[in-house]
Amino acid sequence: MKKIILSLAVPFVMYAQSLPELFDALKHHSQTKSDEISVQKSEVQQKLVYANLYPKINLFGSYDNYSSPTNVKPIAPYRIKPMLANPSIAQPYSYNVSRAGANFSMPIFIKSLYTTADKAKAMQKSAKAKKHINLLKNEALIVGTNANYIYLNSLLDALHVKEESLQETKKTTQIKVDNGRAPASALYKIDDALNQVAIAKNNLELQKKKLISTIQTLTGIVLDKPATIQEIGSYTKGNMGALQPLQEKLRADRLGIKAEKEKLYPTLTAHGSYTFLKADAYNNGKNVNERYGNVGIMLNIPLLAMDNYASIKLAKVELHSGEIALKKLSDELQSQAKMFEDSLPLLQNSLKLYAHSVTDKKKLLAIAKVNYNSGRLSTEEYLRYEDDVVFEEANLYKTEATRWQTLMQLAVIYANNIEEMVK
Repeated sequence: MKKIILSLAVPFVMYAQSLPELFDALKHHSQTKSDEISVQKSEVQQKLVYANLYPKINLFGSYDNYSSPTNVKPIAPYRIKPMLANPSIAQPYSYNVSRAGANFSMPIFIKSLYTTADKAKAMQKSAKAKKHINLLKNEALIVGTNANYIYLNSLLDALHVKEESLQETKKTTQIKVDNGRAPASALYKIDDALNQVAIAKNNLELQKKKLISTIQTLTGIVLDKPATIQEIGSYTKGNMGALQPLQEKLRADRLGIKAEKEKLYPTLTAHGSYTFLKADAYNNGKNVNERYGNVGIMLNIPLLAMDNYASIKLAKVELHSGEIALKKLSDELQSQAKMFEDSLPLLQNSLKLYAHSVTDKKKLLAIAKVNYNSGRLSTEEYLRYEDDVVFEEANLYKTEATRWQTLMQLAVIYANNIEEMVK
């Protein structure tokens, strides 16, 4: 039993080889399930509206005590005269009356109910669209975070290569110092460079922890290494699907105003009841058992309903607020989309330039190392070549991560299927 409890407390470590595994975990994690609950809630709200179109049937029972004799039910005039002439006949009046029966009510025409149902449908579409966009955002975040994870790992590899290079240089420098061919300060400079590499590696490990935590929050999976990323398709430019949740909500808000106005329309409802009554007649104490029923329709015409007028104003304010929010988001997404679209070819070009620069700087470093060992280059100048290589490699890996993030941002804006773009 203790072993089982311990296993539940240990986070699940996954050696992910591809992004589809992370996407699948995301769909079953609490981050996505919360959006599913919102969709279910909107579905229930729609059913609540439709429920108002069905008849309402109730059973009831009551017992009443009156201070003076009260009629059990309305009495037809032809029955009153014989009762007054013959005191032995139980008159349907009593101090205590028991009632039991059933009643019903049913809308025949209430225009606002149908419009409210349409509003609920629009809200359901908005909830589904929001769920889809949130899933895309989380998938994009996973890809971007994983790309940064790859960037940090690549940079750590580059620092490891630099560290090995510095260790080799330190050995040759130690020999020079021992032979009096180089000052002891040269060793201090090499040691300081090695220490700076260790500091940089430690800082990168800290950043990796944050990235691992982000992916764990979204998927429940603790990665020990980044998943591989392969591009199998690009983004498709079209309508900005990221606007759909707000667009559907605005449609629902417009229907909400219509429904509030329609509450001022006349309504027609049907109603009816059937009652069993029992009492003791006040004139002679005999039991009185009666049955009494009615069926009818009611036309209700609102003449003054200040709360409805206030509700209409509130609905208009909410619509105006939503229109402003949609315009603001639309402007933001348009500017972002243009920036990202313009950035993609530039980033691709930067990757080629950085790759070429890294190759050149590695060649220069090899030459610098020969010159340093032969005494034709100072320690400071040699270390500068070491730093240049790592710096340029960092730019290369960071640019690649930025390109992935840019591509994912465009996929979210245009509501593209990210799973068809990467694997």
